[in-house]
Amino acid sequence: MSFLIVLAALGFLMLAAYRGYSVILFAPVAALGAVLLTDPSAVAPAFSGIFMEKMVGFVKLYFPVFLLGAVFGKLIELSGFSASIVMAAIRYIGRSRANAVIVTVCAALTYGGVSLFVVVFAVYPFAAELYRQSNIPKRLMPGAIALGAFSFTMDTLPGTPQIQNIIPTTFFQTTGWAAPWLGVAGSVMTVTVGLLYLEWRRRAAMAKGEGYGADSAAVQQGKEAKDLPHPLLSIAPLLLVGVANFVLTNLIRDAYGASHQLTSATLPGLHAPVTTSVKTVVGIWAVEGALLLGIVLVCVSAFGRIRAAFAEGTKAAVGGALLASMNTASEYGFGGVIASLPGFIAVSDALKSVPDPLVNAALSVTTLSGITGSASGGMSIALAAMSDYFIAGAQAAHIPLEVLHRVVAMASGGMDTLPHNGAVITLLAVTGLTHKQSYKDIFGITIIKTAAVFFVIGVYYLTGLV
Repeated sequence: MSFLIVLAALGFLMLAAYRGYSVILFAPVAALGAVLLTDPSAVAPAFSGIFMEKMVGFVKLYFPVFLLGAVFGKLIELSGFSASIVMAAIRYIGRSRANAVIVTVCAALTYGGVSLFVVVFAVYPFAAELYRQSNIPKRLMPGAIALGAFSFTMDTLPGTPQIQNIIPTTFFQTTGWAAPWLGVAGSVMTVTVGLLYLEWRRRAAMAKGEGYGADSAAVQQGKEAKDLPHPLLSIAPLLLVGVANFVLTNLIRDAYGASHQLTSATLPGLHAPVTTSVKTVVGIWAVEGALLLGIVLVCVSAFGRIRAAFAEGTKAAVGGALLASMNTASEYGFGGVIASLPGFIAVSDALKSVPDPLVNAALSVTTLSGITGSASGGMSIALAAMSDYFIAGAQAAHIPLEVLHRVVAMASGGMDTLPHNGAVITLLAVTGLTHKQSYKDIFGITIIKTAAVFFVIGVYYLTGLV
């Protein structure tokens, strides 16, 4: 019975998300409903002591990353830098390779620090026009965007500033650059197989005489290529974020050590010392500093372009960051409550029966990410409940925590993109397509990305690469 309660709560939240209802509203409803069926007297204490504590804790740690990423992405869009990068990719890769162009642009923006939700909005107008001109079926476009924005640059490439690569740092005391060789190997496998799949799908559709489709009202590019910034200037902020993230990761560690204490000698208004475990937040601080430097560079190099729309654009970015972070924080609070129920103990014990520590972690994280429809939410739930178990298993098998970090991060971006995933719903809404038309290709990328996790595990065991 306890297992059915947990399953009902997860199913209810999944159905609510699939139907388009707010996770912020329905995550506590689902969690507290499960508590009500378990022990009615525990509802109020579970809400205040578990759900809200977990939710606020997530916001405390990660909201600045969501905020700075959203603002940075919006400025990249307003400055014309994203349009310039798209046009440069078309020029050098070629319009005939539309899938490669879209994957390259999405990957550059995502790895450069732009939120994947922002990438969808920024790239779609150009992707639609490119597919229309090449007469490639529009329904294939979401698969290409998903490969570029939701896969290897989200959680696999070492140093990516996306939240899915940052969350494990607070549990494993690693950095975003954990297991670089495994990350590169997983990325090469994902993008190679993914592009082959997309090209196979494109050729099959065009061999049947299928064209772009009846909807030819693609959003036109707002500026002529001659009015766009130079591509080298456009990509400079993205490169700066990557380099600064790497440099700051080492500088912060050297400057602060393992922990830092603020006292009244430094800030006289303090009534008690404030101690920060630096080793658990170094990855977060490095990404925040890198994104801040990227924002400054965009403002300095494109002030004339962004000045008029800066106020409204940043307001929209802040709103988007609030919504994205609160959605994930609500799922984190939901996971904290569910993890306290007897039914979840049965689930976690079943997952623990897998003997290999890396396969165990991968299966646990990708399963919960799939159930919740969120990579960051599912990973947060799994790590909050089982990180100590994962760490003990890895240490017993003499597996570096950097390898565990990379496997867990990649697994979060595996089966998370099921139909109720927020990014999938947003992508289909922006492109004006339906699950029936385009989800097949998104799911194809989902399968490839999930397989890449076990490919990386195999590479580690065969070669010992980290």
